[in-house]
Amino acid sequence: MSTVGRTDGTGTAVPRFAVVGNPENRRVTLFAEAVRASGLPAPRVLPWADVLCAGAEFASGEIVRIDSPGENAEVERLLRGVVDPTRVEGTARWYARFTEAVREVAHAASAGGATLLDDPAEMAVLFDKRRCHGVLRASGVPIPESPTSGPAGPVVGGWTDTRELLRDAGLRRAFLKPAHGSSASGVLALETDGRSRFRATTSAELCPDGSLFNSLRVRRYTDERQIAAIVDALAPDGLHIERWIPKAAQTGRAADLRVVVVDGRATHAVVRTSRSPMTNLHLGGARGDLGAARASVEASGARWADALAVCEAAAACFPRTLCVGVDLLPMVGWRRFVVGEVNAFGDLLPRLTGLPGSGAEGLDTYGAQVAAVLSNNGKIGTHRARL
Repeated sequence: MSTVGRTDGTGTAVPRFAVVGNPENRRVTLFAEAVRASGLPAPRVLPWADVLCAGAEFASGEIVRIDSPGENAEVERLLRGVVDPTRVEGTARWYARFTEAVREVAHAASAGGATLLDDPAEMAVLFDKRRCHGVLRASGVPIPESPTSGPAGPVVGGWTDTRELLRDAGLRRAFLKPAHGSSASGVLALETDGRSRFRATTSAELCPDGSLFNSLRVRRYTDERQIAAIVDALAPDGLHIERWIPKAAQTGRAADLRVVVVDGRATHAVVRTSRSPMTNLHLGGARGDLGAARASVEASGARWADALAVCEAAAACFPRTLCVGVDLLPMVGWRRFVVGEVNAFGDLLPRLTGLPGSGAEGLDTYGAQVAAVLSNNGKIGTHRARL
């Protein structure tokens, strides 16, 4: 185990964490609480704004966590080049600058003799939905059918290309997603009669000047000219198309699951339900009943353990990343599952404790990660991130 700093009085060195994140963000504060609860000193926090402008330095033996750069207007400006953080456009620039910054952090960690918990090459895949789906498919992980999966998929230049790809793939219901987006920003749930009628459900608000803004209200567009304008505005940043999977329901609402996998093991899960195609909690989604979901799975003749195994198989595609959040989509009937996305920063589930038998009982997602580091049974100290 890599250690840094002082000893615990018995001569054993005490592990010391460093976090690259936004200090005011609850992700950072919750992780710091978990570190202190384990009896360790509070982690050293390197603000993203400083790292993006001046780089980072690490001490020998530090254990380095890379956290989300989101929810900070100045960091958004540095990454996306937009003054208003509610703008949807700019994700391609965000991706290029963010992945470059992660690689620079990795080089700094290596130069300082620190251990990185998040692999920069894997993170670059996780933040490209096309590449991520290609990796999952190649590993046999069930995913929605997609004409754009993998690095060799077609480039979606705009609405004309989208129409052609939907027609050629026989998709009358599909999700159109910014390749480097998150939190459902810019996502469109598209429906068509296969001829001339289209409907798009999205949280993106189209302004008269053609610009796009994130909204907390999910809205529907039925005018093809408006839908085309939205898609054409998103296309320069890269687009991913996948089949719209008919989800299972709970209390009359579409349901999916966010499953957190730590060091290869599914440790936490939450059901998300919604009356719209997007289950994100900030868009009107609500937490569902996990016990009822498990009962539905087992009543279908499937096994709950098999559902979790799908998530663990998805996480196994990224073996040098300590923790991922898997969006697991239960199909109608709760018997079959596909993986919608794998999220590098999918662990923000406050106050949720570990699944029975997961080894994380009584721990939140951050406590589970700290425990995995301290157990030294996985990647820490045995696998260094690739630069």
